[in-house]
Amino acid sequence: MKTFIKDRQHEVLKEQPLLDSKGCVGEPGYARRLVWKYDRNKIQASRLRIKEWDYYLVYNDHFGVAFTLADLGYAGMLSASWLDFDKEEEQTQTTLTAFPMGRFHLGSHSDRSQAEVQNGRAHIKYSVMDGRRRIQCKFRRFSGEDTLSAEIWLKQDPALESMCIATPWKEDPKAFYYNQKINCMPASGIVRLGSKEYRFSSSTAMGVLDWGRGVWTYDNTWYWGTGSGWIGGKPFGMNIGYGFSDRSSATENALIYDGKLHKLEEVDMHIPKGPDNASLYMENWEITSSDGRLEGIFRPILDRKARMDLKLIVTDQHQVFGRLTGEAVLDDGTTLELRDFLCAIEVVHNRY
Repeated sequence: MKTFIKDRQHEVLKEQPLLDSKGCVGEPGYARRLVWKYDRNKIQASRLRIKEWDYYLVYNDHFGVAFTLADLGYAGMLSASWLDFDKEEEQTQTTLTAFPMGRFHLGSHSDRSQAEVQNGRAHIKYSVMDGRRRIQCKFRRFSGEDTLSAEIWLKQDPALESMCIATPWKEDPKAFYYNQKINCMPASGIVRLGSKEYRFSSSTAMGVLDWGRGVWTYDNTWYWGTGSGWIGGKPFGMNIGYGFSDRSSATENALIYDGKLHKLEEVDMHIPKGPDNASLYMENWEITSSDGRLEGIFRPILDRKARMDLKLIVTDQHQVFGRLTGEAVLDDGTTLELRDFLCAIEVVHNRY
């Protein structure tokens, strides 16, 4: 059985400050936990350029929810999404706050962060305690006059490895991307939308945390895919992504199986194109990898899309949910069969 060696991936093992005395990433690469220490006060860039976000996605095979707290410097965002995979429908509502610039207090470490933000319409609170994460949300007038409310618990095994990365930008060494994706957290709880109630069970539902901090350049496009579920009775997750910052030290492509991280090299998401070269997001995609360790066909179910064009500030987002069928290969050469594995892949272009 072939064992894969990740010769082009730099794994960072030593705990250290994220930024050096010049405000640059001290040791770029990837890690299995948050070895870099984030300190907002050490950033040597405009406070308007700092990006901080905590995003949770929780789902089972039939429905899901997502929540975002984001401090983008010039704007703060509270967002919630309801996802119905059976009906192939989604609803998203977002409220904006001007110039939070750190007032959301999103925290310097994902395992110790407590975050709570509210306004006249929405209230989102994240808590971490005793190996569990609690998500609470109340979003008024989410669907017509109906309120979306949720209380969800995610169980996080302390031994669970996660995909962490810290990388700079070539064109601006003081810009950086610092991120952790925690997959495969069993989920339980209740979501209410108007008079309807939906329950998550930890035997059929999982959640992922996308925890990010950084300073970005103005114009960026990223590709990110995530999925969490079970294969052969064991937790399985994937994280794939590329498109922005300098990834010469490491990719953020990885498989997570039974709590362990299996690092991948390059992954490509081949989105079909129309005659005008426009992306056909709802057609089948092909997923390939440079090391042959993640290959498959992604069949879309729904496209959670949003676009805003304020000339200087532009965002064009497509988060496509669908089912992946193919193969994933672990570090020791073990091949896992993926059959209709529910996941999300997004393409986002921002100028801000």
